[in-house]
Amino acid sequence: MEREYKMKEYNPHLQAAYLEVVDNQLRDNNPPETKETFERLLAEGHSAEDAKLLIAQVVCLETYYILKHEEDINRERFVRNLRMLPKQTEEE
Repeated sequence: MEREYKMKEYNPHLQAAYLEVVDNQLRDNNPPETKETFERLLAEGHSAEDAKLLIAQVVCLETYYILKHEEDINRERFVRNLRMLPKQTEEE
């Protein structure tokens, strides 16, 4: 499946950090919705690499909210954005 999204510019170190978070979530099955989303994206024809990149975008967005608004993780928003993949995640 050809990528429907492309990053214009990115920080490879930051990307690696977010991908590590995704790998940890998959390994620990915490939250379970991350693994469910990963498996769904694979079943839809995405490569493992692309599926992890898509999930990393959701982790990145949630991190943004945590830092910008000095709030705890919003699990409901996180899961909602996972379920929207591969479509664009929503911002509140």
